[in-house]
Amino acid sequence: MQSRSALALGMFVAALAADANAQSSVQLYGIVDAAIRRTNNEGTAANPNGNVTQLIGGGMSQSRWGVNVTEDLGDGLKAIANLENRFTTDNGLPTSTYFQQSWVGLQSNSFGRVTLGRQYNVLFDLVTSTYASYPYSPYFEAYKPEIGFALGARADNMVKYMAEFGSFRGAVQVSAGEKSPTGGKTAGGYLRWASGGLAAGVGYQNYEFGSGKKIDAWTLGGSFRTGPWYFNTGYGQNKVDSGLTPVDLAVLSAFWGGGSNGGFGGPAFLAANKREIVKLGVGYQATPQLNIGAHYFHAKQSGPTVTADAKANFFTMAADYAFSKRTDAYIEADLTRLKGDVSLNGIAGTANGARSRNGYTIGLRHRF
Repeated sequence: MQSRSALALGMFVAALAADANAQSSVQLYGIVDAAIRRTNNEGTAANPNGNVTQLIGGGMSQSRWGVNVTEDLGDGLKAIANLENRFTTDNGLPTSTYFQQSWVGLQSNSFGRVTLGRQYNVLFDLVTSTYASYPYSPYFEAYKPEIGFALGARADNMVKYMAEFGSFRGAVQVSAGEKSPTGGKTAGGYLRWASGGLAAGVGYQNYEFGSGKKIDAWTLGGSFRTGPWYFNTGYGQNKVDSGLTPVDLAVLSAFWGGGSNGGFGGPAFLAANKREIVKLGVGYQATPQLNIGAHYFHAKQSGPTVTADAKANFFTMAADYAFSKRTDAYIEADLTRLKGDVSLNGIAGTANGARSRNGYTIGLRHRF
């Protein structure tokens, strides 16, 4: 009979051999983006017409660094993992005290991909892969009305499964709330089709607050590429249960708030229980280095009282020049116009009463 020591030694040698045959990679990646941005109507309620010029830590993209890990386990199976954090280039500070993404998973050509941890939700995955605002950057970080409808774009405690079948790709996600006072339980999925230059998809996701109330979100849209042209259109909707607690409303405020992503302010903010957005965009690659694009967004919200009813129009234009595959410069202009019992600045209690805002951005981005 084989001794225990001999058996252990044999298992150890076999493990070393398997590790030697496996192909692993660890990739450090990131984006460093800084821009000068000027906006008007940023003053106080007494004088809302003030202008603000600032250096921002992300214009086209939010600055970040991350690590991708891949290990070939054999027979088409791979272990994958990702850690990613975000920071603001102007002051070097992290945007949060935790990783924006932190997940581990398995991937196979036969069964698809399963990932576990904090990661992008299915709404964000669908829009950025299928009808993103820009073909060279999914959205413009400093002015992104569409992201205000994506339920925070990420979720904690998530298990996500994705698989592709020919021209179709589908994914589902679930997240455990783990009895957090802010909630966090989610469920959703999307179905995407792409062939040639045409792509289209539909997705749904919910979020359960700490009280047990829910917000439901869904989106659909598509894009078309032909030669140097890129066209995209999409629709998004958020619908919220009534009777949210103050804690629930704080979570909802984080989802909807912020002028950069089309947040409403004033008395209408958080009084709404339904929000909708429609987007139309066009891009043109004028030269191998120069891309230009323009996008229009129309949003509206409604609620049980007239106070919640409001509309908004957003328009943005951008030009991006690539010095190389890694480094580009860009300029951007945007217009915001609000209608109804609303104002800018997006967070209840701080709105300055302004109904319009113009913004201008010029920046430099490096990817590694």
